[in-house]
Amino acid sequence: MQHRACQKRHASPIVNSLIDKDGWLSDPNSKRMPSPNHDRRPDHIAIDLLVIHNISLPPGVFGTGMAQDLFLNQLDTSRDPWLAQIEGLKVSAHFLIERDGELTQFVSCLDRAWHAGLSTFDGQQACNDFSIGIELEGTDEVAFTQAQYDQLANLTQTLRATFPLAHVRGHSDIAPGRKTDPGPCFDWTLYAKKAGWQPHELPARLST
Repeated sequence: MQHRACQKRHASPIVNSLIDKDGWLSDPNSKRMPSPNHDRRPDHIAIDLLVIHNISLPPGVFGTGMAQDLFLNQLDTSRDPWLAQIEGLKVSAHFLIERDGELTQFVSCLDRAWHAGLSTFDGQQACNDFSIGIELEGTDEVAFTQAQYDQLANLTQTLRATFPLAHVRGHSDIAPGRKTDPGPCFDWTLYAKKAGWQPHELPARLST
């Protein structure tokens, strides 16, 4: 049963939004790299959850461009032995923020990116149906950069001006035991302050 049925899939963004009518960010400082790994959201469903992830390929190595290649189904798994275990994997996120703050969009916000996998939030399964996924280039063990927090906060505010995003969670919150990202190095307090989240909109385990 879908209890988030209140927003039509193709509802027009508000006037002056940086998200265009097709769900793409119109910021000239961002990039678009359309991923084939997406499909339609269920009709008449509210997009009310933001999910934060981290990614680096191979793990712990930054600036390789391999995360982008993964989302585009162009990953050359011969570049590192570790990559053999994700050969053929088809995933995506709506956005990726690199270590220097560079922002790339891969999937329209109106469509369903394949970022959350098996997941549950507020009693509702299949979080991809009603969420927007943002990947931060990073790992669980390394602090994220100031440029990433600044870009993430700006993007969050832009998205919230367009969609009824009422909650933000880490991947680990919606897939506990299966996922650990964005990890203990992600500063939820800093991010919440910059992006304007209120305590009740954050993961309940936080003491912000």
